Amino acid sequence: MLHAPKAARIFKVLSVETRLRLVELLRGRTLCVNALSRHLGITPAAASQHLRVLRDADLVAAEKRGYFVHYRLNERTLAAWAGMAAALLAPTPAPPDGAAPGPGTPDAP
Repeated sequence: MLHAPKAARIFKVLSVETRLRLVELLRGRTLCVNALSRHLGITPAAASQHLRVLRDADLVAAEKRGYFVHYRLNERTLAAWAGMAAALLAPTPAPPDGAAPGPGTPDAP
């Protein structure tokens, strides 16, 4: 069964276009906030605010390298979120022939 509050949090975190673009940029590589902000055409401060939300949700991890902090996706969290979204968005199996349609289906009384 789907845990509704957790699913709502996932979709809220990913409901902002800039955060989705950050996730795309971080797939398979690490980048610092300055590189991310240049790719996105936003200020480093704005990128940092979005990264904070992604970090708080455990979707992004930070690693200090010298003077810079590099960000990477937390693949474990990403996989868990993908599974939860797939479970929520999966089509409902059709009822067997002759069975009454379930509640919420167009043919239900």
